[in-house]
Amino acid sequence: MAAEGRVLAPPLRPPSPGGGGAGAPGAVPGPLLAAEVLALDDEEDDLEVFSKDTSLTEVNSFSSSVPISPSSMRNQYKLEDEPELRDLFITVDDPESHITAIETFITYRVVTKTSRGEFDSSEYEVRRRYQDFLWLKSKLEEAHPTLIIPPLPEKFIMKGMVERFSDEFIETRRKALHKFLNRIADHPTLTFNEDFKIFLTAQAWELSSHKKQGPGLLSRMGQTVRAVASSVRGGVKNRPEMFTEMNNYMEAFSQKINVLDKIAHRIYKEEREYFNEMKEYGPIHTLWSASEEDIAESLKGVASCIDKCCKATEKKMAGLSENLLPILHEYVLYSEILMGVLKRRDQIQGELDSKVDGSKKTEKDLFSEEIGKLEDKVECANNALKADWDRWKQNMQCDMRSTFTNVAENNLRYYEECLATWESFLASQTVELHMEEDSEDRP
Repeated sequence: MAAEGRVLAPPLRPPSPGGGGAGAPGAVPGPLLAAEVLALDDEEDDLEVFSKDTSLTEVNSFSSSVPISPSSMRNQYKLEDEPELRDLFITVDDPESHITAIETFITYRVVTKTSRGEFDSSEYEVRRRYQDFLWLKSKLEEAHPTLIIPPLPEKFIMKGMVERFSDEFIETRRKALHKFLNRIADHPTLTFNEDFKIFLTAQAWELSSHKKQGPGLLSRMGQTVRAVASSVRGGVKNRPEMFTEMNNYMEAFSQKINVLDKIAHRIYKEEREYFNEMKEYGPIHTLWSASEEDIAESLKGVASCIDKCCKATEKKMAGLSENLLPILHEYVLYSEILMGVLKRRDQIQGELDSKVDGSKKTEKDLFSEEIGKLEDKVECANNALKADWDRWKQNMQCDMRSTFTNVAENNLRYYEECLATWESFLASQTVELHMEEDSEDRP
């Protein structure tokens, strides 16, 4: 049950892109760790979230007094120099809770601004719930079986780690949905999909009516049966070498990215435990100073240093949760999507192989027209996947370079800040020690 949508007028010029474009790593709050995963029922579709993600409290950036590394400055200049080429801008925000007699769910405002001629207006505002996003993803996969559709949050939550409909949970999913739509908007083919346009512009009743026009249950069952039959027949006989190489690459990529994802979450968990210990460690020195008059100032100085390092650790954790963890887990999901795309390409190839084998046993002319159509279908599928593969791989490498650079810069700032804190403390202690020695040497 989607909320009403409306068109905003008069036409406006497209704004400058901002906040979580499709090509940049999204900022999804921190992970959920060491918890039991609970699959939700269909009526709870609005509780989807990245299975290992929950939100941290927003933490400000490192202090401006900390030196900025040259690589960070290069990134800033690169962003400023990039030309303005986009003509479709989408924002997902303003979550609202809806309570009915049978369910509770969240809708999100989706604001679209565009200068494209195929849109009747330059700005639209609609409200969508999570099942609407699921519908859009399924329609894109149906229309473009060998294109790489961006991932949506998973249908799981972590028991004991996030409250249903909490602010952290809702913000986590909002960012994921925002990124999903903007990745589609930046895709050269998906961005012009008619269902995508309807999703962005249709009022609630229009979208509901459009959904009912999709394939029926029997049609979907037929597609599933054909897919299963294709897999039962075994491997594809005439798979081009490049797709075998893609499959091998994705198997290795999936293994590596899953290991990185698990280790990164374990590191974050250890950082969290260290942070909690630090919060208790500093105040003990302050309490101790009350009963040790001779070393009271030194104890207070240590407590102050620990407090500053504790705050730096919190910033470092925020950097992990906003920069590293979301992008790693997104590409875990991408690896699953890619394997599915390659299987669908093989199914199309398998249909052709099966038809060719059948034509050898009967009159070839009876199958010639059907074989010709399947050959065209295979060629289109291959070309679409090849083009999307190159684009995805380039984006993946760019995302990974940017992510690891951000992690390196955050680590550098953290250690520089902690080092400066302790060096300042040591310098103050050295001065006090010299002053005490001088007073003892005086007659």
